[in-house]
Amino acid sequence: MGEKIISKIIGTLTGDDSLLDWWIGEEINIPFFEGEKVGISFTDYDPETDETFLEEADEALKHFLALKTTDREAVSHLVYKNCLDFLDTIEPDEADADLRSITHENEIWKFVQPTEIYVTRRLYEDENIYIQVACSCDWEQEHGLQLVFRQGKKLTRISGQDGHLTDADAYGKPDSEDLLLSQF
Repeated sequence: MGEKIISKIIGTLTGDDSLLDWWIGEEINIPFFEGEKVGISFTDYDPETDETFLEEADEALKHFLALKTTDREAVSHLVYKNCLDFLDTIEPDEADADLRSITHENEIWKFVQPTEIYVTRRLYEDENIYIQVACSCDWEQEHGLQLVFRQGKKLTRISGQDGHLTDADAYGKPDSEDLLLSQF
């Protein structure tokens, strides 16, 4: 680990020697996840070519860290739908009994564990900063779950962890045809 950068919101991040445009920060409490500690990294950031990244990343983090459990509950239906859509594609299994017996969509969060948060700039279209929350989840052990927030303000994508920040990028369609992104 080498170079260091300073975020006014989360403190010092250290450059990853194996990934030159990755900066690793400490774990911090995330109010969206009831104060659970999660590590935050800045990705695809070159300080020499992107002069506004740090300022924009801090602004996005400020918005994201202001999100509370009530904001999480407001998107529970989307996470629950992701779970049900996945369960509909597989054979019923006794291991999924707890998931299939959920009676209220807010219960879905018992089956989601945030693992890492990435702050990155979208390389296409709007070139905004996005907060990408990688999670493991009990229904999709292989690809997990990702929650993506444009400018840290609003959930604009929920999917398996595929590296794409928007459905528009993942499926090669215009932003206007991306349901959550177009509602931003």
